[in-house]
Amino acid sequence: MSLLVKIDPNPTFEPKAALPTPDRLISGNPSFKTWAQDDSRDEKVKTGIWEATPGETHSIKGTMFEFCHILEGHVEIEEKDGATQTFKAGDSFVMKPGFVGVWRTIETVRKIYVCVYD
Repeated sequence: MSLLVKIDPNPTFEPKAALPTPDRLISGNPSFKTWAQDDSRDEKVKTGIWEATPGETHSIKGTMFEFCHILEGHVEIEEKDGATQTFKAGDSFVMKPGFVGVWRTIETVRKIYVCVYD
């Protein structure tokens, strides 16, 4: 088993499809696709590609740390205190444990994610 894993930004295998749970949906009709590409450390570190169509959902990280790199699309993320940041293709950011806010997908977004679970 190699300890070097390449993340394919355009995977050809079938993604896991999902919809936001009713308690997370704010507006729109977003849908999600996840192409999981690596699990490490007893599934406490997960990496892959995630895609979302336009809509607005609650984002609650709990004890999870998430690094994101936007490959395409446009999102706005509003923190609980109202501060809002915009991210587009080429941008990277981290949502730290305890993050609570609103994720607005303006244009269908595709990102590389690395999630680290406590």
